[in-house]
Amino acid sequence: ITRIACDAIGIMAVISDLNTLTHPLRNPVLTIGNFDGVHRGHLALFDKVKDRAQKIGGQSALITFDPHPIKVIKPGNGPRLITLTEQKLELIEHAHIDVVFCIPFTKEFAAISARDFVEEILVNKIGVREIVVGYDYTFGHNREGNIDFLRKAGEEFGFEVHVLEPVYVGDKLVSSTRIRHLVQDGHLSEARELLGRDYQISGTVVSGKDRGGRLLGFPTANIELIDELVPKQGVYAVHVRVDHQTLAGVTNIGFNPTFGKGPFSVETHVLDFQGGLLGKRISIQFIERLRDERPFGSIKDLADQITRDIQKARKVFETTSKSLDKDLPS
Repeated sequence: ITRIACDAIGIMAVISDLNTLTHPLRNPVLTIGNFDGVHRGHLALFDKVKDRAQKIGGQSALITFDPHPIKVIKPGNGPRLITLTEQKLELIEHAHIDVVFCIPFTKEFAAISARDFVEEILVNKIGVREIVVGYDYTFGHNREGNIDFLRKAGEEFGFEVHVLEPVYVGDKLVSSTRIRHLVQDGHLSEARELLGRDYQISGTVVSGKDRGGRLLGFPTANIELIDELVPKQGVYAVHVRVDHQTLAGVTNIGFNPTFGKGPFSVETHVLDFQGGLLGKRISIQFIERLRDERPFGSIKDLADQITRDIQKARKVFETTSKSLDKDLPS
């Protein structure tokens, strides 16, 4: 995975090199984690951080890592990320955290002991006053740091530790692992409940075989993915973000089996759209799964099914729009 320049993201303050921090923050209240997905559990942590920072006249702050630590510690065994670093930082920005430390995670960084991490980075560099962590938080070399360790360190170095209990939506525990499974199984509405937003993937529109427009009458944008976690094969009603617009669409994920098993692709037909998308970066937000991908006996049969998919998707968008209107304050 190509590392992005964290400092290029439009957040109020993003620091990727701790050596550039010339003095401690102002009464910082801090949380630490990978925050993959920036889901409702993470947002609860952020809310607590902001609340405590406001109460002590301090700055809200967050430490996260790029790449995901497991990708460094156990190469090839890391999870498929729900949010790559760029989107993760954008979502954290929307949560209104004052300062984000986006620390490059290396083998050298992984070797830092829990005590050195607390003393040298959290206390001496950042000047932490309070820390907010989740109920299962661990850190440091070989995960030797846990909540008990953190509380003892807080007594020694003079910072307060707040531990948040697990967050549930109904009877469902909010976790990145659960969301990952829901997306992979095509349960996008359930994933939305835990994320607090629609799951999305992004990529650049590249040239395909042009079967959508030429043979079927439904031109499609074939995207070269940058994301790792792709929903289950099938057809979905989606919103397409391009050039600061949000458009309705239908996305097929799979191998186009009607034409013989081809390469894996993600293709989107944007409804009521005439412009060109080739070369553009687009994001696809998944609203609802419409059906499995399957082979059809003829091109006409497939075209007829696509027509039905579009009709079904329009009904989904109509229902979604009414639901959103109902939720808006009068």
